[in-house]
Amino acid sequence: MLGRWSILCVAVVLLHVSSARDLRTVTEPKIPQSCTVLKATSGDETTTIQNALDKCAKGKAVELSSGTFSSGPLTVPSGVSLLVNSGATLKAIPNPALYDEGKKTCGTLDNYGVGCKPFITIRGATGSGIYGKGTIDGQGGETMTGKSESWWKLARRAKAKNNFQNNPKMIQVNDSSDITLYQITLKNGPYYHVYSSNTYGLTIWGITIDTSPSSRNTDGVDPMGSQNITIAHCNISTGDDNVANKAMDRPTAHVSILNNHFGRGHGMSIGSEIMYGVSDVTVSNLTLDGPNYGLRIKSNRYRGGVVTGVTYTNVCITNVKNPIFMDMNYERRTGKLTPSFQNITFNNIKVLTEGDYTFNGLSDSNPIEVTLNDVHVVKNSKWVSSHAKISGTYEEGATGTTCGNAGYQ
Repeated sequence: MLGRWSILCVAVVLLHVSSARDLRTVTEPKIPQSCTVLKATSGDETTTIQNALDKCAKGKAVELSSGTFSSGPLTVPSGVSLLVNSGATLKAIPNPALYDEGKKTCGTLDNYGVGCKPFITIRGATGSGIYGKGTIDGQGGETMTGKSESWWKLARRAKAKNNFQNNPKMIQVNDSSDITLYQITLKNGPYYHVYSSNTYGLTIWGITIDTSPSSRNTDGVDPMGSQNITIAHCNISTGDDNVANKAMDRPTAHVSILNNHFGRGHGMSIGSEIMYGVSDVTVSNLTLDGPNYGLRIKSNRYRGGVVTGVTYTNVCITNVKNPIFMDMNYERRTGKLTPSFQNITFNNIKVLTEGDYTFNGLSDSNPIEVTLNDVHVVKNSKWVSSHAKISGTYEEGATGTTCGNAGYQ
């Protein structure tokens, strides 16, 4: 006999087939045919892989069949894909000179942190992708060539000195449409693992991100100024936000985050950069086990904007210190912008361990506005509410020790 939570799980899956906020009709991707098959050697494979990508016909993929491929920065052309098979690993060579943008700042600290090219760039492309059951390893913990520290140690030193590390992102998608990441495993990112900007139509399906919790600024997936995004059936553990929707230079909207599992990290986040607004985000069938935060929206007067139309449905949380965290004065940074969090809805939320719940608005005239429906927590949890308009109630007495497969399937 199905329990109440299982029945809710099935009902919500059916509901979100028709009401997911990505305006596209998204189905499980199919791996494209190969245009060429490459086998690893013991040397630098950058030129070999890039030449193959540049010559590949649109609609097909360059296949890395087996072995360990070492490479510097790569660009995936429009309409072309990279296929990393289960027996293959693509490693980013940890040499800052290969990624430098021309000012010899990659691998150093400064006040900007934009001195490195990404490991894999998809720019101005339509229909490109990265596929396969193999692994892409950013080697963030390896000592950089010509340096005495790793990318991760550089990032920690940047925090101590209150400036920015120049580290490469693993995969960056800019000014593109209809881009797919499918099944691939990403690990040890020097910086963000997947970052999109001004992209319309991004499908991230069945990928795994597995990176040390000690790695700073290694966000899992960051849709920035992008629309029509689906992140589904993924397993993400990392050193920072598991997923973070941001809007630094354009709005982010129509985002579906469905059937995922998040382990260590900083949770399912929106912000803190939301200057152009984040809207119409659906998070459904998510399990979280072990991140510092669960469901988090964060901003401040320096990076503020409007967050609206966010729905969390059928979420199970365990071993999370801050299961729900909504803060409009995050890090107490000041500026001339005004964050606004409104029309935030929590449906069928189950939290199995003690935690702190925070709803921190700016003022009585600009409160956080949330609605709680069927929210269950354990006893002795702490609730802190300031300048918040909370509709509905929560119930103490959630039972169980694990979330099972309510999310990632």
